[in-house]
Amino acid sequence: MNFKENIRIAAYSIRTNLLRSLLTMLGIIIGVFSVIAVITVGNGGRDYIVGMIRDMGQSLVAIQVAPRTDVSQHINRRDIENIKSMEHVLYATPHLTMFGSGSTRHADGFVIAGAGTPDMQHTMVWELVDGYYFTEEEYNSGARVALIPRMGAETLFGTTNVLGEFIDFTVNDQTVRLRIVGLLDVRGGLLGGGDTDQISGMLDSVGMGGMGEGMAIIIMPLTIADQMRSNSGAYDNISIIADDERNLGAVGNAAVNQLYINHGNAGSGVYQATNMATYIDLLDTVINILTTFIAGVSAISLMVGGIGVMNIMLVSVTERTREIGIRKALGAKTGTIMFQFLTESVILCLIGGTIGFILGVAGAAFVAWYMGIPLTMRLGTIAIAVGFSSAIGIFFGIYPARRAAKMLPIDALRRE
Repeated sequence: MNFKENIRIAAYSIRTNLLRSLLTMLGIIIGVFSVIAVITVGNGGRDYIVGMIRDMGQSLVAIQVAPRTDVSQHINRRDIENIKSMEHVLYATPHLTMFGSGSTRHADGFVIAGAGTPDMQHTMVWELVDGYYFTEEEYNSGARVALIPRMGAETLFGTTNVLGEFIDFTVNDQTVRLRIVGLLDVRGGLLGGGDTDQISGMLDSVGMGGMGEGMAIIIMPLTIADQMRSNSGAYDNISIIADDERNLGAVGNAAVNQLYINHGNAGSGVYQATNMATYIDLLDTVINILTTFIAGVSAISLMVGGIGVMNIMLVSVTERTREIGIRKALGAKTGTIMFQFLTESVILCLIGGTIGFILGVAGAAFVAWYMGIPLTMRLGTIAIAVGFSSAIGIFFGIYPARRAAKMLPIDALRRE
């Protein structure tokens, strides 16, 4: 009996017991669906997040001052200028965050203010979509200007046409009136959400729920922020953009050494440099591990489905005992009988795997659309679907096939 004839007999057997065949394939369908969906969404999420971090600045080095360090050892403006003048350094800026309230002629709300030098525009997660970023002259003169992301503009002004509008920002009973000179938007949409939506979610997660309503973010010159706080001119971090990611390590080490020289505290371990490439590699590894783990857990259902296939094939062997006896009496070889039942088992699993693959891709596409991430389908994912289905069919079909093939013709013909 040739391979084509085996397929024809297997297809006839599946059609004859269609409901039983569908129930048999259900475990395979669910297993393949789960594995394909998890791997595809995991790959898309990883590519999106890693890509977003790369957009934020793959050539970025962040230097942090250790907690509870004396203010005299914090980064100051002289340090910033020294670092900016170093070889392979393009931009350098501290990042200062202040929490306060904002008031406009349209609404009042909670405001998170980010402050930095003009170089800050190269290290932000936002991109400029209208207006301009404050200039070096405005920074040095302490001009009272600010930029606001799109969602914050809609919250506090009721429109995104905010250039030239004013916001009164208050921190610790100090109020400064800032003129809006630029409109920002989140790079890549951060999983499809707006900036305010995500900050609101973070506030909820740390027990500050409700503050996200009427909330906005603004970006202003560091010189204005220094006027509104104590410890003016002392910062606990600095972000540095290198001219090439290959120089990240050298730039980070040189900047840390420069800080130690400026403050005379070499060997204290006060300053720690971390480059963005490290975050990318770490994140990529973590997401890969999580995706593999979840896919492995999902694959357990494939084992359950395989056991179901084996059970049904044993039933099929029992039902077709006389058929097996007749074929062996007519000269069918043991290998021929075994291959016939093995073919039926593999076809059952391949059909189930195909259905599961289609459903898995459809499910992953829906999740990718909902989360705003790319649908990443790799050749390896398709190979997993086909390979798992075939392997399950062969592995769990061998025992029933061998049982059928080993039957003695006289015993098979006697059985009712």
